[in-house]
Amino acid sequence: QVQLVESGGGLVQAGGSLRLSCATSARTSSPYAVAWFRQVPGKDREFLASIDATGRSTYYVDSVKGRFTISKDTAKNTVYLQMSSLKPEDTAIYYCNADPQFPISSDYLGGPYWGQGTRVTVSS
Repeated sequence: QVQLVESGGGLVQAGGSLRLSCATSARTSSPYAVAWFRQVPGKDREFLASIDATGRSTYYVDSVKGRFTISKDTAKNTVYLQMSSLKPEDTAIYYCNADPQFPISSDYLGGPYWGQGTRVTVSS
């Protein structure tokens, strides 16, 4: 079982940057990948990026390539999502997710473990 706690959300102006954190803790020694999703009320949850258990491989969906960067601090058991050049349409609740498999498909729906989410609001 993996527990995830997101933080770092808030209000930012368009064009600004924000870094989200996902603190992870696991009762298993099995490796797991971590992914970031976001959801706007009334819409499906959207997969954004993933990082494998080693932190050496990453995957991004096209819509965030070049603007978002996922990274991992293994010593802190924390995965980050650095977001830059933010747009009002990036406004959403952002979730991190853990999965034994490393997802590399844009239609990925998420693994079994979810955090509670952190809200990001981008003002125009």
